[in-house]
This record gives sequence, structure tokens and C-alpha cells, in this order.
Amino acid sequence: MKPRIPWRKRLLVRLLFTSVLIALCSVAATAWLAVTTTTSALEEEQGQDLAADNKILAELSGYAADHPDWSGVQHTVRELAAKTGRRIALTTADRTPIADSALHDTPLPPRPAAAVDPLHTDTYTEFGAQLSGIDPRAVGPFRLTGPEREKLDALAKREQECFDEMGVRSTVQHTPGGRPHVVVDEATDTALYLKVKCGNVYGESTAETRDALDFPTATETKALDALADLARPCLRARDMDLGGSLSLTYDTTGRDPVSGGFLVTNKGVERKTDQTAKECVLNARRTQLQPYVAPAAELFLGIGDQTAPRFDMSPANKARIVGAAGLVLAVTVAVTAVVAMRLVRPLRALTAAAQQPPELHVRAPVRTRDETGLLAEAFNDLTERRERLEEQRKAMVSDIAHELRSPLTNIRGWLEVTRDGLVDPDPALLGSLHEEALVLQRIIDDLQDLAAADAGTLRVHREPVRAADLVDQAAAAHRVAAGAAGVTLLTDTDGTAWLHADPVRMRQALGNLVSNAIRHTPADGTVTLAARRDGDDVVLTVTDTGPGIAADDLPHVFERFWRAEKSRSRRTGGSGLGLPIVRHLLAAHDGTAEVRSEPGKGAEFTLRLPAAPAPADVS
Repeated sequence: MKPRIPWRKRLLVRLLFTSVLIALCSVAATAWLAVTTTTSALEEEQGQDLAADNKILAELSGYAADHPDWSGVQHTVRELAAKTGRRIALTTADRTPIADSALHDTPLPPRPAAAVDPLHTDTYTEFGAQLSGIDPRAVGPFRLTGPEREKLDALAKREQECFDEMGVRSTVQHTPGGRPHVVVDEATDTALYLKVKCGNVYGESTAETRDALDFPTATETKALDALADLARPCLRARDMDLGGSLSLTYDTTGRDPVSGGFLVTNKGVERKTDQTAKECVLNARRTQLQPYVAPAAELFLGIGDQTAPRFDMSPANKARIVGAAGLVLAVTVAVTAVVAMRLVRPLRALTAAAQQPPELHVRAPVRTRDETGLLAEAFNDLTERRERLEEQRKAMVSDIAHELRSPLTNIRGWLEVTRDGLVDPDPALLGSLHEEALVLQRIIDDLQDLAAADAGTLRVHREPVRAADLVDQAAAAHRVAAGAAGVTLLTDTDGTAWLHADPVRMRQALGNLVSNAIRHTPADGTVTLAARRDGDDVVLTVTDTGPGIAADDLPHVFERFWRAEKSRSRRTGGSGLGLPIVRHLLAAHDGTAEVRSEPGKGAEFTLRLPAAPAPADVS
């Protein structure tokens, strides 16, 4: 019974599932990207990019705080528009244009994004949040002169050097008006002590150093006096200017040019003024700074190109997106199904062929030239090789049984008749039994050599050998057998040819060829053994004058148990293992074995091996 594949493990289902998953991920990613892009575009179009808006407002507020009018703001507006990608327009309260980054005449948004007024602002700059409502960059008459700034910078530098000598880190910061102040990184009592001490470390009076860094300069004193005069009417109207003891203090931290507090002396008691006094000072500061800052303007913000079409997320567009996504999904599934079926069909046929019994040797149909077609062809080649191997195995088993049966039958027959007393165990009988035992031993040895060669465990022990010696030894070993068969055994050697080989294995290979040649050579024939040098090789040949080998039989000469004599007569054929052993022995010596023959003209077996230099001790 064929095993049933679970549906979740089938190739078709897996391909469909993978295709659907990829399609869903693609659609989801596309939809997410579209929504994200659209949302970003809508936020920019509706003015929701607060970071960019605050940056624009802060830059324009700083320009207004540092200039008495808007005459040169067009360049700043265009630079900000290029950096932020926004349209920036400034107008007066009655919509009179001041500056516009748009290169063409397009209508303004219906409402301004913010008002640009450095005297009434809540923007956040690098100098901090504006609790007083006045941009700290609007310093007006409080801006230090050049000499005052140079003097204060020198004092601040000397004080910083003092801190450095004491091992305390400090930095010098400047207010928008140009006043420096030393900031100690460590807010500790030791740092406070060193701050007081460093005010007089260079031998100068404490008043000369600290009064310069901690109290107003001549320019700031003049501005403070003018500010006090502007605030005095408001304070008098609220009964807060008592006996002319009104004075203004100065904030040296740089957070605000004026602290906003008064010191009112009343019966020897000092106290800070309430919120009413701060409001009077704040209104006076706005009056004092008004000539130094640009007038209030309205800021309009929009997208960079008003002519670009807006993204309309209407129900119709949503339906188009959903429809397109569904179409992509459907087409992906359909295409995957068609491709998967074409892929699975030959695989199913291949599986069905592989599941058939081995003796049927079923072949898979080849319908395509892709990977599955190549797989089917490889399967068919494997089936054919399996058929040939099965035939060879059957023939080999039959041949081995035949080769072993003959000597065993002879030995068994002679032993039985001897046991029954029909034949006396004379020397002739024992010699015959011994000969049959040698045949068995030779067959077993040949099978053992072939098994070692197949397993890769055939070992050779190489040493320098003269090719002429191998030929002479092989001829001497078979000269008696040749004489008994009426065959003349000749040798033709070159004394300069040397091999690096195993002499025992090489004598075995030559012996198999010589015995085979003697067996197939008729009486009065000749077998010639030759050895010669041929370039980088040594060539050993065994040539006979026998009947030769047919052209159709030459490819099978070195196959196991193959014999040209089909009758398998022991007179004309051996075990059929000698020549395969010769080829394996030559392969172990990195050599080759070949045969040439013509019917009626004998055969010539050639052994070609790499030549070796003669030993140094051989003259």
C-alpha cells in the first residue's frame, strides 16, 4: 500500500501557502507604505509638523528681535523654505505681503499659522522659554558697546582661569546683549566659595571685578534708568512708588535682561514687589524696545508646491486599492497553482516508478527538460545501471559456483571411491587431489585480490625494480609449462628500463598474462615477453601467436568471469579472474592495461607504467 502524504506536507500545498504568504506580505507592505506616505503628506499639508513650524517661528522671531523692520527678511524666508520644504509667507495684519517663498502668485492659506511679534511671544529658543512674553534676543538699548564687551570678556576669561587653577570646570556664556558670565559646572558650596574668591585673586578690589561682571555697565545703567522712568507713572498710579526710593536690579545669569523686580524701602524693611509691579515693568520694557524691533507680522505656512494634487482618500480610492490588492492576490495564487501542478506531476510519476518492485525495472516518463526532467532521466539511468548490475551479479554467482563446483566434485569423488576401497590412496591419487586443492586455492586467492581491490585495500610495496628482471623471472616460472604445451617462450628486454613497483605484484600480473597466452597458443607457437622504455613510461608486452580475439569480444576481455570459450573448458580457459586482477594491479601502480588483437594473428597485451630513474648504486 502506497504511503499517504499528509496534505500539509504536500509540495503543491506548500507552494500555494508560500505564494499566498508572499502575496499577503507584499500587499500589506505596499498598503502600509501607501498609508504612511499619505499620512506624512497630509500632516505636512495641514501644518501638523510642529517641529518645523516652531523652528520657522523661532528664526523669524529672532530676525524681528534684531532688526527694526522687515526690509531684508526675504532672503531669510527663502532659506528657511529650502531647508524645511514649506511655503513661508509674512504679511501685515491687513494681509499686505511682506515676504513670500512662493515663486508664483498663489493664494494664502485661510488662516495664519502664528503671529511673529518679539514683544509678545511664547516660543522656545536656545535662551529658554519666554515667561515674560518678550524674546530675549530683543535687547535694544541694553546691547553693550565694543569696549564694554572687550573689558567684560577679559575679566570673564581671568575668572575662568582662576576656576581652572582650582580644578573646577567652568564655561563662559554670553547673553544676547553681549554680556559674558562664568558658569561653574559643579553647583556645590565649594564652587560658590571659589566663585567669590576668584573675584579678587589677581589683586584687584572685589568691587572692581564683581561690579563689572555682576552689575550693569554704563550703557545698561542708562537703559535701566530710562526703563525706570517709563515704569514710574504706572507704579505711581497704583501707589507703589514710595518716597522716590524706586530702583531696578539686574539679572547677571543672562536669562532675562531685567529681573522684573523692584526694591521698595518702607520703614527699613525690604520686600519684592508683587505681580502688579512686574506688569508695569514688562509694559515699560515693551515701550522701550518697540523702536528696536520689527513690527508684528502674521506667518502663513503651507506645503512647498500648492499646485501639486492632493491625495484624496475617498471611498472610491479605497475601493481601488482593495481591488488592486485582491487582483494581485488572485493572480499570484492562480499562477502558483499552475506552476505547482506542472512541477508536481513529474514528481508523482517518478515516485510511482520508484515504488514499483525492483524486478519490474519501471522507467519514469520524461515530459520536461527542467530539473524534474533531469531527475527523471537520472532515475532511468539508475534503473538501467541496476539492471546491468543485477545481470552481472547473477552471472558472477553462477560463474563462482561453476568454478568451485568442478574441483570440489573431483575431490569429493576421489575421496568417496577411496573410502569405499575401490581405489588405493597411491601417490598418483594424492597428486590429483593436491592439484584440485591448488585450483581451489588459486580461485579463492583471486577472489580475495578482487575484493581487496574493490574495497581500496589492495596494498603494494614499491621499490626500484629492473623491468628486464621481471620479464626474466616470469619467463623462468612458466618455461616448464610452455615446454609441456609445445610453446616457445621468448624474451626481449631493454636493460635500461627501471620501475618503482611491487616486484611480487608485477610478477603476478605478468604471470597471469603469460599463463593465459600459453593456454591459448597452439603447439609450435610462440609467446614473447618484452620490456622497453617509451619516453617517461616503461612498456611491458606479452604477445602470442594464438587464434586471436574477435573484435566484439575485445571490450569484455578484462571483465570478471568472461571467457571467449563459452564451453568453459578448463583446457582452454581459466577461472576468468586473471585479467581483471591484472587491470587492478596496474591501476594500483598508476599504470594501464590494454589489449590488441586480430582474429588469426594472435593477441598482444600491453602494460604501461611510469618509468623510474635507475638507483645511484647501479652502474
